[in-house]
Amino acid sequence: MTRTRTTRLRRPLLTGTTAVAAMAVTAGLVAATAEPAKAATGPKLSLIAATNSLTLTSWKEDPGVYLDLGTYLTAEGRPLELKVTRKSYKDPVTITQTVYEGGKAKAKTLPKGTVKDFSGLPGFAEITVTDKAGKKVLNRTEDFCPNNASGRVRPDAPATSKYPESCPTNPFTLGSVWGVEQGWAANTYAGSYTEPVALAAGTYTAKVGVAKKYRDVFGIANKPATVKVTVVERSYEDDQGAAGSAASRSATADEHAGHGAAHQAPAAHEARAAHAGHGPGHAPTPAQAAAPVTSGAGASYNVGHGPLKAAPPALPWALKKQQAARSVPVGDKGGQTDGSRKAPALQPLAERPAGKASVPDVPKPDLRSLPAYGIVVSDGEEDVPGKDYLAFSANVWNAGPAQLVVDGFRSPGKAKMDAYQYFYDAKGKQVGYAPTGTMEWDPRPGHVHWHFTDFASYRLLKADKKEAVRSGKEAFCLANTDAIDYTVKNANWHPFNTDLSTACGEENSISVREVLDVGSGDTYSQDLPGQSFDITDVPNGTYYIQVLANPEKRLKETNLDNNSALRKIVLGGKPDARTVTVPAHDLVNAN
Repeated sequence: MTRTRTTRLRRPLLTGTTAVAAMAVTAGLVAATAEPAKAATGPKLSLIAATNSLTLTSWKEDPGVYLDLGTYLTAEGRPLELKVTRKSYKDPVTITQTVYEGGKAKAKTLPKGTVKDFSGLPGFAEITVTDKAGKKVLNRTEDFCPNNASGRVRPDAPATSKYPESCPTNPFTLGSVWGVEQGWAANTYAGSYTEPVALAAGTYTAKVGVAKKYRDVFGIANKPATVKVTVVERSYEDDQGAAGSAASRSATADEHAGHGAAHQAPAAHEARAAHAGHGPGHAPTPAQAAAPVTSGAGASYNVGHGPLKAAPPALPWALKKQQAARSVPVGDKGGQTDGSRKAPALQPLAERPAGKASVPDVPKPDLRSLPAYGIVVSDGEEDVPGKDYLAFSANVWNAGPAQLVVDGFRSPGKAKMDAYQYFYDAKGKQVGYAPTGTMEWDPRPGHVHWHFTDFASYRLLKADKKEAVRSGKEAFCLANTDAIDYTVKNANWHPFNTDLSTACGEENSISVREVLDVGSGDTYSQDLPGQSFDITDVPNGTYYIQVLANPEKRLKETNLDNNSALRKIVLGGKPDARTVTVPAHDLVNAN
């Protein structure tokens, strides 16, 4: 149970890691491994180091060193594939490994307690650091997301990885798939979701190994990797030099793996804020900034709408200077493949549909609401005296088995677009459409894109489930911000529109396509007056936050009976100093 009171909303940083595309690790870096026997039922896993020496930075402005040591877990013969699920919020999280018997895939249940949530394998990497005199100065463990920053370790490996790019950490996640593709390596560094360590300038020896329980489960040899580490102390002010510009700081941040999100360059913040979704339009605070650009760490939550765009591709340490010297572009283009795994953009049709509207008997989306989370009392973005607001995050996701595809078409001179939902057969051919409301242009700072109306609504209900307050926010630009359950049928592990820069259109757009993919959800943070609940005059007591998908039932779904989710809360305190108590939701104890 959590009691929260704050004078300004601080969105919680969801822990975990997000994979980003990486250049191939050169073959010379790979530990020699024998081809697995044909009878092998799983992958041959090895821990390797991309380099035997590296330099890490301790910043004067934020003392501490982030231990991105360039160690990777490689998979050969078969990919490492893990499925992490829970039947409901009343059930614990369980994990299975995909193994093969007689060439057929089989789910092998791993020991109870192997995982505690969806953020990765806890305590996977064991790290010890000794100084030049041989004295141990650090002994710690770190979690490992197999979907972390990755790259190929040999030229004949699959050009792209089929696995998702993150280990989700939404508290109400239901299912995830983790994997290291065969012939690939995943960085074991936990990114910005680990704590820096205090190491004085000097030289050290770091030893990284895999915890015994994981060696036993996955058959990993007990061969720790050793890396010589040089720690240098630097200052942003010194690095800026005569230029003294944000661009200089950005270049510095890009140069160093694992430097904390709190020191992302202001220029980078501004660029992300330009498409920071449905929120107040202020640049993210340092705690909300995207992960370090050279780490495999995950995106955090931007102002108002889901995670920021993933960090740029992370290169293995040994290739960074090589990459800079050659100026090789990153991406799957021009005959070059670095493992980027983005799906192509979904484009709207050239013109509005003609002919009679119809809703054929084909697979349709299934919109479901998650219980509210990130619940706090705020006095509003403008610090409104005497006002109390209940702020929260809400997510509507698509359980499939079909995408939600909505196109908006604009008549010349009109302020709104007419919206249509499209339907597809099993081969992906469009076989029908139906009108489904409108899209409207939102010119407010922090928005500046097209909103699909009536996608979801939010209500504060009294203890008897009667409405007390309603949020004014009911129009949205759809984006696949959270992987809620990638184990459902037809889940797309690589959705395109994961942020607002990909699917929300421009003011002069003639048409817009917005998509909510199977397995993914769209998170909105209701943290502004008009969006959050004004509880100034709401009596203390028990209430429920209702997240309601498809409130007008305009969208065609497979099931309309699972569109509502309730989260119990208890309001207390005094005017201008209200509090909220958030009881656990079954086994999910997250406010």
